[in-house]
Amino acid sequence: MSTEPVRLEELLAWYADAGVDVPLRDEPVNRFAEHEAKLKSIEKSRQAATRRQTSSAIPSPADRPPNLGVPSPQLAIPNTQAVEDAMALAAQASSLEELREAMLGFEGCNLKFGARSTVFADGSPLARLMIVGEGPGADEDAQGLPFVGRSGQLLDKMLAAIGLDRTKVYISNIIPWRPPGNRKPTPAETDICLPFIRRHIELAAPDTLLLLGNTPSQALLETSDGITRLRGAWKEVEAGERTIPALPSFHPAFLLRQPAQKRYAWRDLLNLSRRLQETADTQTKQT
Repeated sequence: MSTEPVRLEELLAWYADAGVDVPLRDEPVNRFAEHEAKLKSIEKSRQAATRRQTSSAIPSPADRPPNLGVPSPQLAIPNTQAVEDAMALAAQASSLEELREAMLGFEGCNLKFGARSTVFADGSPLARLMIVGEGPGADEDAQGLPFVGRSGQLLDKMLAAIGLDRTKVYISNIIPWRPPGNRKPTPAETDICLPFIRRHIELAAPDTLLLLGNTPSQALLETSDGITRLRGAWKEVEAGERTIPALPSFHPAFLLRQPAQKRYAWRDLLNLSRRLQETADTQTKQT
């Protein structure tokens, strides 16, 4: 095998994209034992919280309405119940911080038990542009922030090309927990997490949305069309009582694998930049 630095860098990048983020060690690592230990820790925290609630005369989980209870991580629950729980918790959140706390306490998605972090958001929550991606990768899971790996570096360059940076946008994902091996989220996992991102958009109240990739575009636009067909055309996303213009485009991870598609992403960025300027001009005239 060649030991040229460039080839080695490409190989390591390929491993990272495939989800290989831990090197081989001299001693085997029992992932099943790690998972069991994490479940036991979560269960102890849940029991401690229940005791505190009981001592404060707050109804125990068994006394709560079915849709508002937090399921034990050791029990499998129907997807429909998990979706209902997510919808109830998201609806109760009246601020972004309350929504974040609700997601930290939510145990209805199995992805959470294999992830290190609940990746909530980055950037400015006051920004008029909100970017929604698919889900965390290894770097995002480690740092607890969206788009900080190779895809995030490319996204930063894309934003800079139209005069934006992370202080001027708000960034989140459909899925807040890293899928194993960076695989694509399943439809069931997307359905469970969807109420949280819908409420997230409603609370952040941006003027414009940029949807990166198949998963957020199909979920939020309620369509089965692929991103190749959707990209570049303005759509609308319902957010509470508002309707927000949304532009689907390619995910930076896809552009890293398919550099030839960057020309289409550039067209989308120019389209987005024009829309942002038009919105800003309109708001200026109104004031």
